[in-house]
Amino acid sequence: MRSGQRLDSAQRLRRMHHQLAVAYGPQHWWPAHTPFEVILGAYLTQNTAWKAVERSLENLRAAGALNLDGLRALPLPDLQQLIRPSGFHTRKAPALKAFIAMLDAEFASSLDALAATPTPALRRRLLALRGVGPETADAILLYALRHPVPVADEYLRRIVERHRLLTPAPDRTRKGYDALIQLTREAFASDPARDQARLFNEFHALTVAVGKAHCGRTADCAHCPLAADLRQASS
Repeated sequence: MRSGQRLDSAQRLRRMHHQLAVAYGPQHWWPAHTPFEVILGAYLTQNTAWKAVERSLENLRAAGALNLDGLRALPLPDLQQLIRPSGFHTRKAPALKAFIAMLDAEFASSLDALAATPTPALRRRLLALRGVGPETADAILLYALRHPVPVADEYLRRIVERHRLLTPAPDRTRKGYDALIQLTREAFASDPARDQARLFNEFHALTVAVGKAHCGRTADCAHCPLAADLRQASS
């Protein structure tokens, strides 16, 4: 894609953020009381709906395990049972235990120490953990640890594909994910650095909101806040 086309796509994506913000208002995402609860949610929401994650979090809360000490002390079979509503519990429970082991061994059990690690090194460390892909790593960085990184998901991929913001359209591979992240960075590049964590937070939450309402597997473009941009892309 030529640089002029890419710049136009980035500008359009930035305008789309404004349109979504007007339509939906502040999202106050991620829904959690503590950074550790955000991390749990980031693991549990893989390949499942948020409603299922909420049931797992309620189970952990009732068991006194919705915190670092409680989850550390919980035997693996018990953890698997408590998070069963989220699916893939035999995979997610060991992954959560691996995160805690890393935090204990390398960061003195401190999320503050973890968050103080420079973003590139911390992202590489998270990606080296079992059960952590790029979306999970970036969600932890942004929402739990307050690093200014974008998060891309299937909703954003569909929006970018259907609005023809990238050619070729991003697929579901790591390369496709990286293309979405780069486009998002370009869209917000002119915003002050101090605002970017907040903007990335709201943008991801807003794409989830419009994705749930209008951009599922089958597009429902009627009354979508982004319909005008889609008409322009199709003309």
